[in-house]
Amino acid sequence: MNLLFLAISVILAYLIGSIPVAYIFGRVLKNIDIREHGSGNMGATNAFRVLGKGPGTAVLILDILKGIIPVTLLANIFGLGDALSLVIISVATVAGHNWTIFLGFKGGKGMATSLGILIGLGLQLPGLRIVLGLAIMVWAGVFFAFGYVSLASICAAVALPVLMVVFNAPFPMIVMAIVLCVFIVFRHSANIKRLGTGQEARVSFPFRKRI
Repeated sequence: MNLLFLAISVILAYLIGSIPVAYIFGRVLKNIDIREHGSGNMGATNAFRVLGKGPGTAVLILDILKGIIPVTLLANIFGLGDALSLVIISVATVAGHNWTIFLGFKGGKGMATSLGILIGLGLQLPGLRIVLGLAIMVWAGVFFAFGYVSLASICAAVALPVLMVVFNAPFPMIVMAIVLCVFIVFRHSANIKRLGTGQEARVSFPFRKRI
């Protein structure tokens, strides 16, 4: 591990993660501050609500790419393929998204960027692909069963470190999974309160009967 290259990679990863995609789309497309509309969050879910399906999809893809690029491109450029370096770069990327330097250290909730990180890690470390697949299945299962994006994200985040342990992931990856879990649950604290009071926004599916 080259500490200079690692330091450079961490700074670049944080800056890439800090790019406020939803905020930029809001300003460019509707000349609004997306933080003042919908849920006030700068993630893909709020972009879907406020900006529409097309821009919301673009925000989702770009937020995922913010996670993929640092743990693949940066890691390969600087020769940082070991598990510990990848973990440090990953955490820096999500920290950038959650606490962006470009908007007073207030950002999104990190779910899409965390997914991008896991995709990138799966490309670097094939043994993690089954963990990624199962985490996505947890998210999808909870989402389609209950219709809450926030609940699905929280459940997938909690399942991630458990899956890492079950499938004998390298210890740094287990630590990273715990850190990402804490980040995501903490950033969803307001959603947890709304879930408890029945005020959380829910996605309606045509196949689900209304009660």
